[in-house]
Amino acid sequence: MNENIKELTLLLLYLTSWKERDIPESMSRSWKGYPFEPLDELTEQDFIRGSKRSKSVYLTEAGIKEAQKLVAKYLDQNQK
Repeated sequence: MNENIKELTLLLLYLTSWKERDIPESMSRSWKGYPFEPLDELTEQDFIRGSKRSKSVYLTEAGIKEAQKLVAKYLDQNQK
């Protein structure tokens, strides 16, 4: 799989995520309306968690940290 697609999928999950009271403070939730292949790879890396039946996933603490790096990589460079 193209690494950029996986990175951008994680970035979009992060940018559209929200906090919920019933999940740990270190995690966020996001809708998973993206292709299954990058979602599966992100799950294998433990960046996201969730049931295959669910329409949303949880971004783990590691996933949030990685997504924040991707903000700098993809978005901050466009600000210059």
